[in-house]
This record gives sequence, structure tokens and C-alpha cells, in this order.
Amino acid sequence: MRLLLLSNSTNAGEGYLAWPEPHIRAFLGEGPKRIFFVPFAGLRASWDEYAQRVRERFSAMGHALQAAQETRTPLTLAAEAEVLVVGGGNSFQLMKELHETGLAPLIRERVRAGIPYVGWSAGSNVACPTIRTTNDMPVVETPSLSAMGLVPFQINPHFTDAHPPGHAGETRTERLLEFLEANPAATVVGLPEGTALRREEERLSLIGSKPARLFRKGLAPRDLWPDEDLSFLLDS
Repeated sequence: MRLLLLSNSTNAGEGYLAWPEPHIRAFLGEGPKRIFFVPFAGLRASWDEYAQRVRERFSAMGHALQAAQETRTPLTLAAEAEVLVVGGGNSFQLMKELHETGLAPLIRERVRAGIPYVGWSAGSNVACPTIRTTNDMPVVETPSLSAMGLVPFQINPHFTDAHPPGHAGETRTERLLEFLEANPAATVVGLPEGTALRREEERLSLIGSKPARLFRKGLAPRDLWPDEDLSFLLDS
């Protein structure tokens, strides 16, 4: 399997998909690709608007993009695409639509057969076994919290351990430790903004200049660095 799982699309003060563009280019390689885009996580803009924004960015990289809502036969379009891209937004909304359209099992099958997959934020969440480590509110009911299982561990995108002065609520670390209390066999990777995980078959590496954070039940959280071989996480 080939996966590029981004924590976020846009860093503060930068253009849309600016920071990951060189990594997307390197991941997709030379030559134009036919891309199938899933905009279903979007809520505050229409799916057409979302798709157009992403199309402009991928067009600048030399690729042609069609979106799921632009055809009456999204399963056929997804089955014929050379790259599958799933955008960020709300993970519950995204998972609901992936289940209801039948795209979830098709995408899973195609990626396991070797078709490249790019996701960011919610699009990275749904590559995990479940979406239960998302930061999103459950604004809709999804038939299941189970996701596509393209990696065997959980991702928490936009990971930060910041604790603003005067804020009495739990930090993200505390929330993830609660998750492990309820799911002691799970492994969670906290991906800070500006980082991504790249899977090339049975090799996994971290992209970016910041460490990610590894959470496992009974062990102190520890940092993961871009120069580490993270392939051990594929045995989680």
C-alpha cells in the first residue's frame, strides 16, 4: 500500500495545501495522474466549492481531478482513478457518506491493491481502524465508527499539547490517554500540523520538521522523529 497521511492542509499564514505540495509531488511522481477526490467531510462550503479549490491545487501540479459528487457513478469513477484523495473537514460527516455511498469498501480494496491514497485531517482519520481519535464533534450519526483500516494504528491529526492559561479542561494528551484506558490494545500517533506519515508498502516514515507523539497503554508517551524508521507501527 502507498499512503500519504497529512495532519492538515494549511499551516497558519500559508496558502491552501502549500506546505504539503512538495511532499504530494514527490509521492505522486512524474506524469499526470487521474485523481478521484472525496469532498464529503466539507460542511461550511459546498462540495462543489471544495472540489474546485482542491482541483486548482492539483491542476497546478499537473494532475486532472474529478470529485465524487460530480458524477452519478462515483463507484465507477473511483474504480478507474489512478490516485484517491480524501479531504479534511468533519470525520463523522465523511464516514457517514463513505458508508452510504459504498465508497469505503471500494477505496479500501483499491488502496490495498496498490492505488496511491492521499488524505488530510479527516481524510487521514478514515484511513485508521476507526475515527474514534478525531477531534471533531459528532455533528451527524454515522452507521459505524469503523473506518477503512489502511494502517493498523490510530491517528490524532492537528495534535498539540498546548494548555492555554486559565483553561481547566483536559489537554489532548489527557484525552488520548483516556482513549487508551477504554481501548488498551490500541496505538495512537499524534500528528502535529505540518507533518505527515508516508507508507510505502511495509515501510513507514514521518515527514516534517516536528516530532509526532506515540501513545500506548502502560507506556509513557514518546516522541517520534522524521529520521526514525516507524515501520514497527505497521505491526500494531
